[in-house]
Amino acid sequence: MKRILVPTDFSPQAENALKVAAQMAVQHDSEIYLLHSLEMPLHLTTSGGSGSLPESLYFIKLAEKNFGELFKLPYLKGIKIREAIGHAEIYEDIGEAVEKNKIDLIIMGSHGASGFKEMFIGSNTEKVVRTSKIPVLVIKNKHPNFKIDDFVFATDFSEECRNSFQEAQKFAEAVGARLHMLYINTPSDFRTSAESKEMMSKFVKGAINENLTLNVYNDTSVEKGVLSFAKDISAQLIGMSTHGRKGLSHFFNGSISEDLVNHANMPVITFKIR
Repeated sequence: MKRILVPTDFSPQAENALKVAAQMAVQHDSEIYLLHSLEMPLHLTTSGGSGSLPESLYFIKLAEKNFGELFKLPYLKGIKIREAIGHAEIYEDIGEAVEKNKIDLIIMGSHGASGFKEMFIGSNTEKVVRTSKIPVLVIKNKHPNFKIDDFVFATDFSEECRNSFQEAQKFAEAVGARLHMLYINTPSDFRTSAESKEMMSKFVKGAINENLTLNVYNDTSVEKGVLSFAKDISAQLIGMSTHGRKGLSHFFNGSISEDLVNHANMPVITFKIR
């Protein structure tokens, strides 16, 4: 995690993500790449007239001013920071920045009263999660002391999730967290204890991280099961695999339940299925 990208719109939610990135940068001697995508008013993006140029420059100057204010914040002191202004859709700007700067991790804030509602329903964050080739850590709340001791990685233990599992192991090892592998048993996809144990043992064979546990949790839905298990063990982070074509629906088999939307207050990190 030597290079961390933090997209920002200079909102309080984006600053929550930046504060977490700053803590991780100090711990891992990382660089932070700050990216602001200009959200031009529609008439500036569609107008071909020369009158749009001064207004465009205004928004660029405003972004530069906001960057200047951020750099004065005490929690960023001593951290190497690079800033950039993008002009396309945020997920396109992020994809370009990731490739150009060889970014290892994206940390984003989540907006809205529920946080996850914006993340999963057509938001900028959902687009980034769906298109990103590298892990995306989504931060909802303030974390004055961002420390991950227990990290829940929910998966269906299918072969296509093996690469994302390896990425989750690397992240857990980097932050010093214990990795809790989790399979949710639901009425529609029920496995016996013996079947679950055999499936999980085969999946984690040869794991690089020995500091992990194997867990089966019974619930009426995957969403509720993940939340309940994470709450039961007082986890600080939930991780999952994502599929580029379907976003998070690959894991959740469709829409996200209201329970997950309303009650998942902890950070979530996603890993792309390759």
